[in-house]
Amino acid sequence: MNFKKFLATTISISLIIFGAEVGAVGMPASELMRLDEAPKGEVARPMQTLTSENSGLNPGYSVTPIQNTRPVAPNDVLPQVTATAAIVIEASTGHVLYERNPDQRMFPASTTKMMTLITALEGNNLDEIVTVGPGAYNAEGSTLWLDVGEKIPLGDLLYGMMLISGNDGAIAIAEHCGGNVPDFAARMTQRAHDLGAVNTNFTNANGLPDPNHYTTARDLAIMAKHGFSLEHFEEICSAKEVSFGWIHDATKLLRNENQMLWLYRGCNGIKTGYTDAAGRCLVTSAKQNGVQLIAVVLDSLYIWNDSIFLLDYGFGRVSSQTLIQPGEVVKTLPITSGRRKSMQVKTAGEIIMPVFAGDDNAYEIVYDLPESLTAPITSGETIGKIRVVLPDGREAASVDVVTTVDVEQKSFFRLILNKIKSFFA
Repeated sequence: MNFKKFLATTISISLIIFGAEVGAVGMPASELMRLDEAPKGEVARPMQTLTSENSGLNPGYSVTPIQNTRPVAPNDVLPQVTATAAIVIEASTGHVLYERNPDQRMFPASTTKMMTLITALEGNNLDEIVTVGPGAYNAEGSTLWLDVGEKIPLGDLLYGMMLISGNDGAIAIAEHCGGNVPDFAARMTQRAHDLGAVNTNFTNANGLPDPNHYTTARDLAIMAKHGFSLEHFEEICSAKEVSFGWIHDATKLLRNENQMLWLYRGCNGIKTGYTDAAGRCLVTSAKQNGVQLIAVVLDSLYIWNDSIFLLDYGFGRVSSQTLIQPGEVVKTLPITSGRRKSMQVKTAGEIIMPVFAGDDNAYEIVYDLPESLTAPITSGETIGKIRVVLPDGREAASVDVVTTVDVEQKSFFRLILNKIKSFFA
């Protein structure tokens, strides 16, 4: 057994013992997290306890917030939020519901790994096999305890990187997908800029401190917004626990460090982060009644409390409206060369859009449909789209329009006969 595996085993045993002590005391997980994160030496000034009755917390959880000890602007509507920089947006539109220093340059710590995930998902397949190199083995900080030469599916490493923030996993991913870490980090930066996150620069894939490795709360929200458009992003970010045979622990289990997945109703991601330079950071998200919110806190004293306040405030200012119903008949289209003259076409899904309190909620519904259909036609065939367009021209949502019945093509004799009839008519 090498030193890394010995250390991993020792830590696992310690965690089991610690967990048993916590269970004996019976202290709620949310209370444990609050006390664990309380800055040393500060006087706790309790506020109203948050529960599922007055907050988006899941039933059975409660959090007693601590009064913010940092100065905030007099007009700040959330003075209890302790983060230096924070933002909450609605994901489909990018509409900002709250912001504090959203464009201030900050160190992102391990929230960096969200963009590592996005870059890997956009350019690679989850079943690709990654061979762990020396760079990953020698990584500092949080680790998956990878060994040189191990061969692990890329998808497994992405889970490990996002759930327990394995810095070694991030390096292995970067080297596999980009050849080396600097080149992959440059790709991450360019992709972030392409998305509109122009105040960001990455020098590595895991978020370890570097003066030239920085971002903003707004930029992280922009990246997260894009992430939800990618296959597997939400699936990975929202996983509470996963098991893999290659894990160097008797349990073979990874458990997500993002406690909001347990605490908050509808939470579906995304990533924690901490370094001495960055402070406590969290990009989190939640979906309720068809509305997807993304909240970012950087350099926070209490990341869980701050994120709960942000999401509660956001959901309090937005509701949902169903613009397009699933299976809704859109139009009756004529059919050429078919055994029937027309057909109703319908939506293959629904479109739910947010409605913001006190703001203009103008949406344009655009129908991209053909003027007619040509046989043969198969039921369920996609023939167009309905798009929801924002006032600035951006597409916020879309749904396919599909056919409803099979239509055979007319015989060749029938087609010729119809041509003759139309000629003389």
